[in-house]
Amino acid sequence: MVNVKWLTVFKIFVLGLGILMYIPLSKAATVRIMCGTVGQEFATCKKGAEDWAQKTGNEVEVLTAIADSSERLTLYHQLFATKSSDVDVFTIDTTWPGLLSNHFLDLLPYMDASDVEKYIPSLIENNTVRGKLVALPWYTEVASLYYRKDLLEKYGEPVPETWEDLTRISKRIQEAERNEGNSNFWGFVFQGKAYEGLTCNALEWIRSFQVAPIVRKDGTLNIDTPESSKALEIAASWVGDIVPMGVLNYEEEEARGVFQSGNALFMRNWPYVWSLINQQDSPMRGKVGVALLPRGGKNGQHVGMLGGWHLAVSKYTRNPKEAVDLVRYLTGKKELKRRALSANYFPTIKSLYADKEILKKHPFMQVLRPHFEKAIVRPSAQTGKWYGQVSTEFCNVVHRMLSKRTRTKYPLKVLEKKLLLLSRNGQWR
Repeated sequence: MVNVKWLTVFKIFVLGLGILMYIPLSKAATVRIMCGTVGQEFATCKKGAEDWAQKTGNEVEVLTAIADSSERLTLYHQLFATKSSDVDVFTIDTTWPGLLSNHFLDLLPYMDASDVEKYIPSLIENNTVRGKLVALPWYTEVASLYYRKDLLEKYGEPVPETWEDLTRISKRIQEAERNEGNSNFWGFVFQGKAYEGLTCNALEWIRSFQVAPIVRKDGTLNIDTPESSKALEIAASWVGDIVPMGVLNYEEEEARGVFQSGNALFMRNWPYVWSLINQQDSPMRGKVGVALLPRGGKNGQHVGMLGGWHLAVSKYTRNPKEAVDLVRYLTGKKELKRRALSANYFPTIKSLYADKEILKKHPFMQVLRPHFEKAIVRPSAQTGKWYGQVSTEFCNVVHRMLSKRTRTKYPLKVLEKKLLLLSRNGQWR
């Protein structure tokens, strides 16, 4: 005789098994991230994303971004215009948070205060738009002063503390080196072409003299000031004197070319040039030092422009939780350390600049640590979609001042009035 009790249990088991066959198993989320292709960028991004997928059980698709940043930005605009969910995580330039903020998730609800505080403060400031944290900093860079330590030692001169010091030392050593036969020697080179690089240089000159930025946090303008005028007048006095006229067409590589060939005492540039200057075949190998950019007079401040790339999550993603988790993983301490050791990417977490393993392999990072603490940001968060036009108008006016081709006696006053109309009295909407 069949045991009724066990028969009932068996029927329930079979019924339950049948029900389970009709219940779809939960699928792992697929997160798509767009990575750049400059240098080792794609390989290191792909490795980090795949490590996250293996750790979490989710899937990741690594998409290839356009190398040209302007073309990449155009593609982003096209994707956002259709509210496409094809890309979940975007790599964005330092000047894009304000421009693209309406299309990104606010990351603050997904994080604790301690999670935010571990990053370099100026990077968080750069990525915060109208109270929302629209991206996390991935890797960074800051502009610095490169100098010929062999020549400063030869002539008994210190590293310049102020722009006035730089001017005086440049004149003295430039004249001496030319008298010794190097007729192509100059005191200082920088990025003077009318493009984003000149915007960075000019903002550094101005901020070294004045505390407030040219566009305040509330969007109001602060361009036509005595400090701004003084900073740009000093810079204009260099051209043709301690700076070659050709600097008006220099970008980063032109400035590096002059400096690395031994024809300049000082240079303003980004961290990438350090490894190039110290290559085995470089004539400047072992002869160069790096310092903070000079202050604007005795009461001024050392500043350097912030650069780098960041990670943001699309507002149109179908997997917001997983996409944010990927971003937090890629900008986390363990991953940033791996990228620093394997590919020399400058980390965005403060404590990593004291990491013994990183400093042993890349001691230059310790040199730049105080530079990040004094970094300034471009006014992209305040000006939003208007930043491109603001930067263009600003660098064009500065370029005319450097080349002594201003059409008015008060170029900064005219610029401020023009931008005031553009911003609708500082509203930037």
